[in-house]
Amino acid sequence: MNLIAAADKHWGIGAGNQLLTSIPDDMRYFREVTAGKIVVMGRRTRESIPGGRLKGRVNIVLTHQTNEQADGILFVSSMEDLFRVLEPYDTDAVFVIGGASIYGQMLDACHTAYITKIDAAYAADAYMPDLDAHPQWELSVCKQRKVYLGTGYRFCIYKRIIQLPCPERKI
Repeated sequence: MNLIAAADKHWGIGAGNQLLTSIPDDMRYFREVTAGKIVVMGRRTRESIPGGRLKGRVNIVLTHQTNEQADGILFVSSMEDLFRVLEPYDTDAVFVIGGASIYGQMLDACHTAYITKIDAAYAADAYMPDLDAHPQWELSVCKQRKVYLGTGYRFCIYKRIIQLPCPERKI
């Protein structure tokens, strides 16, 4: 399983249920990496997406609000339900896309993290785990720095160093 996010210098990912900044190249990267895949998100992330879902992907929302329904979206109310729904899928095709609490809950189930590292600090109110400081993660690839409207960013890939055993489960 994978996760994908854009994070500032302090691993901030959002403020007021919105992204910290909008970088067109990052949006394109997100679309390309997740196209045709399974995306797992929390309720607030779903609410922040125009139209409420990402087209061309299987949308799964992990929420405690069990009365939620929407066309083209699978709603699950527990981690157990989520893993049951994910069983038939190849774990390499699953992408955790946020928000902060979902990243925290799913980090141990992920093996690869696609992070757009933004060379700026914003007034964030939502953060993901700092993979640079995490003992089970290491930076694998970091592409050449790009700049958009004066803000530098890089596309980086982190890999889990310690693979935790997960008997009788694909995930």
